[in-house]
Amino acid sequence: MTDTALIDSANVTLGQGSEIGLAIALAVMMFAVALSLRVSDFAFLKTHPKMFFGGVATQVIGLPLVTLALAALIAPTPSVALGMIVVACCPGGNVSNLFVMLARGNVAYSVALTGMSSAMAFLVTPLSILFWASLYPPTAELIHQIDVDPLPFLVQVATMLAVPLALGMWVRAKLPGLADRLQPVFQTLAILIILALIVIGLKGNWAIVMATGLIIVPVAVIHNAVAFSLGAASGRVLRLDPPSRRALTFEIGIQNSGLGLVILLAQFNGLGGAAAVTATWAIWHLVAGLSLATAFRAWNARRTASGSSAE
Repeated sequence: MTDTALIDSANVTLGQGSEIGLAIALAVMMFAVALSLRVSDFAFLKTHPKMFFGGVATQVIGLPLVTLALAALIAPTPSVALGMIVVACCPGGNVSNLFVMLARGNVAYSVALTGMSSAMAFLVTPLSILFWASLYPPTAELIHQIDVDPLPFLVQVATMLAVPLALGMWVRAKLPGLADRLQPVFQTLAILIILALIVIGLKGNWAIVMATGLIIVPVAVIHNAVAFSLGAASGRVLRLDPPSRRALTFEIGIQNSGLGLVILLAQFNGLGGAAAVTATWAIWHLVAGLSLATAFRAWNARRTASGSSAE
């Protein structure tokens, strides 16, 4: 069997009883995200509507659209293309706020965009996955082959995301002190869950990883670079100031791919190429994000030393 055929035929398995574990993992991840959401995070909607909606549009429409174009260009196997689409349809990752702070970007803008994409995720993410996957013939055929029923998929994913999201936002609004204590605990737990899923997946599917790594890794790296570039280019189009452009760059380049990985494992039977791309992105975007933030800090220091304003 060729490497490409192996990618599409493989299924990442986590063992018996994994369905309940994945449901719990999804709930923990969304609850952790919701605990960090505050009403004040959405102030940009009122004070800077162009910036706000421009960033949201880039996240929800721009990234999936560019992802389809990239898939058409590089023509990956159908399961790999599906993984790319799933990542592009996920909300922004909270770690983007940290990278924006390190890069001397507009943290308030970053938090607003992350908050909005996370709050909409329960409905937008499953809808987007089905919509964008249906527009690319190889992934549309793949979803048909694995018999994904759209309505149950939408209801199940929306419910699994909405309940912990609503509960977490309620705790943040009504019991802020408790939310402050719970948020770091659940955020750490969510990170550990993602790492555990990756480790278990690697251990149980090592032969697949070794046979397909040279295909998967370049796709994830190129896709992530395109996402960062889209954020930077959109900031230019929207005529944002340099700190806000940096914020948008990280918001588009850093996705909650852990959420995408759990959705793939729970709803798509751990489809090999899709799960591999998503898991690889989950690791790589942290490396790329930290490297980019470090580069921005070095650029700031250089510009300050020369007496110029940072761009």
